[in-house]
Amino acid sequence: MQIDPTPLPGVVVLTPARHGDDRGFFSESWNRRTLREAGLDLPDIVQDNHSMSMRAGTLRGLHYPAPPHAQGKLVRCGRGSPFDVAVDARRGSPTYGQWFGTELSFADGRQLWIPAGFLHGFVTRAPETEVIYKCTAHYDRAADGAVAWDSLGIDWGVRDPVLSEKDRAAPAFADGTSPFASDA
Repeated sequence: MQIDPTPLPGVVVLTPARHGDDRGFFSESWNRRTLREAGLDLPDIVQDNHSMSMRAGTLRGLHYPAPPHAQGKLVRCGRGSPFDVAVDARRGSPTYGQWFGTELSFADGRQLWIPAGFLHGFVTRAPETEVIYKCTAHYDRAADGAVAWDSLGIDWGVRDPVLSEKDRAAPAFADGTSPFASDA
C-alpha cells in the first residue's frame, strides 16, 4: 500500500497494490495490519456507505457529522470519477479552513483518508459515478451538518453543480462555528 501525505495533517492518499492478469485484478483496499506497519493507525471502521450520482457535475458536500458522532472516512471510487475534497474544520488548527482535493477513479484505485474534524465533499466528473466510503462512527441524523460548497474558494471545476436542497441551503463556512476543536 502506497501512503502519500497531503498538505493537511492526517489527510492521506492511499493507493493499494493491484495484482492483475487477463481476467482483471485483485486489490486489498483495507488492511489494518498493513496500515499500522506503515505507521498509519486508523480508528475502527463501523459503517460502509455507497453513493451513486447519475449525472456528471453532481456535488455532494461539504458535509460533516458533529461530535460525539464525528466520522473519519476512507473514500474510494467504485465507478466513474469524483473530485474528492477534505476541509480542515478543527478550530485552532494551523490549517483551519484549508482544503485538499484529489481526483479519485476506479482506474487508479486511489483512496482518500479523511479524519474526523474535517468537512467532506465531492463532485462527479463522469455520469453514474459511485463513491464508496468506510466510516469510523455510525450515522446520526441529529449530528448531520453541512457548509456551503462555494464558501471556501474550492475549485470544483463546475459552475452550476447539481445540488441537493440541503446543500443549496447550507450556511457559509465563515457564518458558522465549527463543532470541532484541534488537538494541537
